[in-house]
Amino acid sequence: MIETPYLLFLGDAPDQLAAKVAQGIKDWRPENAVGQFRMEGCKADLGLTDMTLAEAKAAGAKTLVIGVANRGGLISQDWKKVLVAALEEGFDLASGLHNLLRDEPDLVAVAEATGRTLHDVRIPSVKYPIANGVKRTGKRCLAVGTDCSVGKMYTALAMDAAMRERGMKSTFRATGQTGILITGDGVPLDAVIADFMAGSIEYLTPDNDADHWDLIEGQGSLFHVSYSGVTMALVHGGQPDALILCHEPTRPHMRGLPGYSLPSLEELRDVALKLAQVGNPACVVVGISVNTQHMSDEEASAYLAKLEADMGLPATDPFRYGADKLVDALAAL
Repeated sequence: MIETPYLLFLGDAPDQLAAKVAQGIKDWRPENAVGQFRMEGCKADLGLTDMTLAEAKAAGAKTLVIGVANRGGLISQDWKKVLVAALEEGFDLASGLHNLLRDEPDLVAVAEATGRTLHDVRIPSVKYPIANGVKRTGKRCLAVGTDCSVGKMYTALAMDAAMRERGMKSTFRATGQTGILITGDGVPLDAVIADFMAGSIEYLTPDNDADHWDLIEGQGSLFHVSYSGVTMALVHGGQPDALILCHEPTRPHMRGLPGYSLPSLEELRDVALKLAQVGNPACVVVGISVNTQHMSDEEASAYLAKLEADMGLPATDPFRYGADKLVDALAAL
């Protein structure tokens, strides 16, 4: 088990979105976030206290979590100086990067010498089956997005919290490193061998009570040429009964792809639904989740109202305004 609480390492993150792992932990498990450690040039800020390693240790932090999700998931040499110092200070390390802590000989050597533990959460711990497409009992909802990092995880977490408050049966199913660090369980989908990705989602969302909902954390986008594979595995392996469309309307282009514009929500609806109905012909689109963090209240309210009028679906920012509209849509099925 990864010991809590955490010191969240933001490194030299180039923007706020690059620190989405740390942001997710801070937003959904604030009791585990003692402070943040930022290197020179870091352009992300969680609003937590900036701490040295010694200060964080004195404040009770037990694990330094790499809270940055950079392209390619690499540990830089500049980061490594801090990571080594953290081990020597008495911290365990936790990471969800593709570049595994256990594959870095110098970190392994220091961890062994200091008696500390390296946690790589992006390592599949189960031998997953190949998907068989057999219909499972219970209900499943999947968040799908027009792009990466538009709020799919936040949507599922917000809906799960709202459903539990109502006494509904629900479980958030983590499929990425941030969700796993938040909940302590899940499938690191993008680290699963391709032939077994859909099967891992079948494994993650097994038979359940007829009135139980699995809220499946979305990944990537069907329209993102870099990361569409994980999305396809979720669509087919999840066999969702309901889809939530997720969007961030202020983006000039796809995340990391300046030459690609975002698809419309109508395009996402039509493509995602058709593919989802391959595995579950009864699947329906029930609502829209919009990340409005870069919009004023007036702009956000007007945008959401127009979406509802144009698409005939409930639309909200579940982190800003609550997830009730989306939960109502699931309860009506």
